[in-house]
Amino acid sequence: MTVFVDTHCHFDFAPFSGNEAESLRLAAEAGVEKIIVVGVAATRFAGVMALAEKYQPLYAALGTHPMAIADHQEAHLQQLENYLRQRSPKLVAIGEIGLDLYIENPQFDKQQAVLDAQLRLARDYNLPVILHSRRTHDKLAMHLRKLDLPARGVVHGFAGSEQQALAFIREGFAIGVGGTITYERASKTRNAIARLPLSSLLLETDSPDMPVQGFQGEPNRPERIKNVWQSLCEIRQEAPQVIAETIRENSRRLFGI
Repeated sequence: MTVFVDTHCHFDFAPFSGNEAESLRLAAEAGVEKIIVVGVAATRFAGVMALAEKYQPLYAALGTHPMAIADHQEAHLQQLENYLRQRSPKLVAIGEIGLDLYIENPQFDKQQAVLDAQLRLARDYNLPVILHSRRTHDKLAMHLRKLDLPARGVVHGFAGSEQQALAFIREGFAIGVGGTITYERASKTRNAIARLPLSSLLLETDSPDMPVQGFQGEPNRPERIKNVWQSLCEIRQEAPQVIAETIRENSRRLFGI
């Protein structure tokens, strides 16, 4: 069986919350061996950690999402650092953090300050970051160059150009490949992902978000990472098993799992 790591899943949200065991069974049947549960706000840190501690396939990332900027308080950074100090073996990254100019009232100066604070924590605790970026690729790359994180990280759900992806790759960051490439109309992203180094790619679902082709209007699920992989195989030159094994190793190496 082909084996996958879903490097980005919001498993603490519906339809998974309260239905974790069945959701993990379905994922395992599809070959998903590990799932990184990605936090979005301080109010969810405890729940994300509890899931990772309870279920063997689950790992945790904690961070404040830029779309939660209106509710962000300074105390949330202290809460994050408290978890980093305790450093459970299941806590493998800081994320989802980043920048977003798509939202209404983005409070962009505050976004950048919160991002930098979390990047400094990633540097101090030598953890990779899971990065969100919408309409901010160039600005995000500037912040990453400034902080020079030792453990690097991944730009998740990438939907930019080849040039933008290569700018992150040159800084040592991986590119998260998700449901976008399952849509033929997403030609810019598909063409970019087809040409990037395989050694820089990770697979992700962003469940329950970012539905794949054929399942629009439904919550996305970790087992559909197989659909993302199949679409990736269609646009890449390498053999399908080489793609799967290389990306699995990329995931293990970056997150230490």
